[in-house]
Amino acid sequence: QVQLVESGGGLVQGGGSLRLSCAASGRTFSSNYMGWFRQAPGKEREFVAAVSWSGANTNYADSVKGRFTISRDNAKNTVYLQMTSLKPEDTAVYYCAGSISGLRAIPTGRSMYPYWGQGTQVTVSS
Repeated sequence: QVQLVESGGGLVQGGGSLRLSCAASGRTFSSNYMGWFRQAPGKEREFVAAVSWSGANTNYADSVKGRFTISRDNAKNTVYLQMTSLKPEDTAVYYCAGSISGLRAIPTGRSMYPYWGQGTQVTVSS
């Protein structure tokens, strides 16, 4: 059974930093992209960032470019999202996701990610 478990969320002041972790179990994601999405109250779940197996290729939403960094440690089967210069508009539940296998390009659509974690709350105060 595949499980993705996020951790590291919490309450932080604007301008602060947090690092989210996503530990995968049940399979290795050696041919999958791993991504982070977020969903704010009353809004659709949106793409935040994704990373290739090697870590060499990444993609970010324009709203987080330059502030967030995605990385992965394949030995630990874990993906990270380092978030800096946080803003109140970053407040959301953050979800880790594993993509469909064998894709050539980094997917940003939710439908390309069949594996999901339960989410971790990030709240940024002003």
